[in-house]
Amino acid sequence: MLDKDQVQKIAHLARLEITAEETQQFAGQLSSILDYFEQLSELDTENIPPTTRAIELSNITRQDSSKIYGERSALLDEAPNPEGEFFRVPQILNTDEG
Repeated sequence: MLDKDQVQKIAHLARLEITAEETQQFAGQLSSILDYFEQLSELDTENIPPTTRAIELSNITRQDSSKIYGERSALLDEAPNPEGEFFRVPQILNTDEG
């Protein structure tokens, strides 16, 4: 089991401030995780190819395509806050120059 100093060192490296009671709690949790990895290291993986996930997944995506929308005014009427002939969107970048 990890001791208090080891948990505090891990917390320091992770830039976490933890209380004494959290230190005790995390000692048990981290020890359980390390015990599990110890069990995994006992498995024979010599003939097992490396993978990134347990099951195969494939992306289901559509081709990008551009279409000209015929009714611009109808589209702008659906916008929550149009500004003239444009869509008004929330500012996401800081415009302060200095």
